Amino acid sequence: MTLGPATTLLELARARGVMIATAESCTGGLIAGAITDVAGSSDVFDRGFVTYSNAAKTQMLNVRAATLATHGAVSEQVAAEMAEGALARSDAALAVSVTGIAGPGGSEHKPEGRVCFGLARDGAPTRSETVDFGAIGRGNVRRATVEHALGLLVAALRDMG
Repeated sequence: MTLGPATTLLELARARGVMIATAESCTGGLIAGAITDVAGSSDVFDRGFVTYSNAAKTQMLNVRAATLATHGAVSEQVAAEMAEGALARSDAALAVSVTGIAGPGGSEHKPEGRVCFGLARDGAPTRSETVDFGAIGRGNVRRATVEHALGLLVAALRDMG
């Protein structure tokens, strides 16, 4: 039997004694939902922040207004600050963040399906990346974002090995 990414994530986090937090915009809590769908997730999942608005990003995660004004909500800079804020405002040692354009819509510079990810970990530099999933529909972008975020967490935990 193959384990799903959330189950793998929880087993790795449990083995390493690492608590996890999430900071989500375009997924609206779906990453936290995928993690907490697995029985026993309370051992390693500390909390999730759903920060859909810019005000929520600033108030809950300490994303700087200047970062939002300069780069926009859908940017690696904001994703990095979201992940760092989730780490700072939780008991977690590892946090993932997502901010993007699930669709419909977007623009020439920030097209539908673009999602920026942040990964913050105690004692390591924060990483960020952008993935263009394409105009595959809102639900598919959100599902692909959840899968990618879980994969980033699994890879980070394996690196902590």
